[in-house]
Amino acid sequence: MKMENIVRSSRLWLVGTALSAALLAAPALAVTPADTLVEGFAIDDIISMDPGEAFEFSAAEVTGNTYNLLVRLDLDDTSRVVGDIAESWTVSDDGMVYTFKLKPGLKFASGNPITAADVAYSFERVIKLDKSPAFIIGQFGINGDNVAEKAKAVDDTTFQFTVDKPYAPSFVLNCLSATVGAVVDSKLVKEHAVAVTPSDDYKWDNDFGNGWLKTNYAGSGPFKLREWRANEVVVLERNDNYWGEKAPLARVIYRHMKESSAQRLALEAGDIDVARNLEPNDLDAIASNPDLTTASAPKGTIYYISLNQKNETLAKPEVRQAFKYLVDYDALGSTILKGIGEIHQTFLPDGDLGYLDENPYKLDVAKAKELLEKAGLKDGFSVTMDVRVGQPTTGMAESIQQTAAQAGIKIELIPGDGKQTLTKYRARNHDIYIGQWGQDYFDPNSNAQTFASNPDNSDDGKTKTLAWRNAWDIPDLTQETEAALLEKDSEKRAQMYKDLQRKVLETSPFVIIHQQLEVAGVSTRVKNFRLGPSFDTNFVGQVAKE
Repeated sequence: MKMENIVRSSRLWLVGTALSAALLAAPALAVTPADTLVEGFAIDDIISMDPGEAFEFSAAEVTGNTYNLLVRLDLDDTSRVVGDIAESWTVSDDGMVYTFKLKPGLKFASGNPITAADVAYSFERVIKLDKSPAFIIGQFGINGDNVAEKAKAVDDTTFQFTVDKPYAPSFVLNCLSATVGAVVDSKLVKEHAVAVTPSDDYKWDNDFGNGWLKTNYAGSGPFKLREWRANEVVVLERNDNYWGEKAPLARVIYRHMKESSAQRLALEAGDIDVARNLEPNDLDAIASNPDLTTASAPKGTIYYISLNQKNETLAKPEVRQAFKYLVDYDALGSTILKGIGEIHQTFLPDGDLGYLDENPYKLDVAKAKELLEKAGLKDGFSVTMDVRVGQPTTGMAESIQQTAAQAGIKIELIPGDGKQTLTKYRARNHDIYIGQWGQDYFDPNSNAQTFASNPDNSDDGKTKTLAWRNAWDIPDLTQETEAALLEKDSEKRAQMYKDLQRKVLETSPFVIIHQQLEVAGVSTRVKNFRLGPSFDTNFVGQVAKE
């Protein structure tokens, strides 16, 4: 933030800083201020506030509220996108060139005008920084050597983006709606860029302002980032230079709170306005409180178990099928997942283009035994399952362990933290793995590619999809996934994904159990609070308070 902005907003800064400190230190407040929304939220996943680097759920939410993109998801119809700073766009006849016309007269929070050169610089720095989310842009054949030509400003209000194949336009636009497409204030960021020696951290000779943007802000959204203290608090302040409808609230504070019960108690006491990480028992308590309500939305995150096809027993088609009948979906839905998950057995989450609303499997031990006997395993077998410690994963694993035992399958649970279980899983050294998968961008290809594509099943394969991690060799499905990516007709493309889901549902080593349902406890003083289909669409710009 520039010095003149700090001086101009010094009074708000002092008030807000005092408020955030009080919220962290005080055991309880009577009520939160009328112009401030306070959310209890587990924000310990944030490692950077630079949209070219940030790739975590909490950081995505902050980015979604503080930066603009060329296009965004249409929250009323997530199969399409709408313009954000782009007023309109066209696609060339060969499907390779996307030309965006920007809305006129827009400004960053700094007061600098938003131009196509800012968009081009934003794309350039993402590619050259080459941090985790860069692949979303890089998959279109863009690299550090050609980005200046492939993503360029034609004039102040015209940006041109050239891809390497005639992809489905919906795929390209959905990728550009991801937070990695956030437009940064190039003038401000360049002022804070520093020269570096090329290394594993930075491939080029400057850091493109990454060191500064990790904790600072250069956007144009309805709110601006004023403060982030790791594992403590994030403070957003209304951006009075925002080109759209001004936010009713002066500020939004995300207060780091890890435990569900602590969030519920703080919400009941009036310390916070919104509780974001509630478990079923706390949701039940909120339901009986007339001063509180809930908001919910299905998220593009699914929970599943997977069977490593390197294990000869698990590679038998009948065994894969048997496991789908050894999950007590109904019991999980009414207990561990109550209020926080919806039973969902296909790889595309509800809301995606072409998602399939079919859940054919139920707990059927007799059917599973029949399949095991057909596989020559009448007496069952023993196997291990790697489990990341924590709920709901541990509870789900224990439930599956119990139901599988009824069919003679003895599952040894191997608990570990996220790093331990993921490292083993990514090396293809597991038997069974239970975990979750979240979309990298809101397009069906994000999940289709990982569940239904495996271009090279060798141990040194470069495309390490979930199919690869489980050694599921599927050349035909891989070709179908690629074909869907290039289908321009949205209806035909949707049907292709439905066909893929049915095949994966029937034959794959994946047992998909549920889709995450994000639920928040909300004070009745809060108006217009709405959770979106992804974490970067949990917008607070429309929220007001009584």
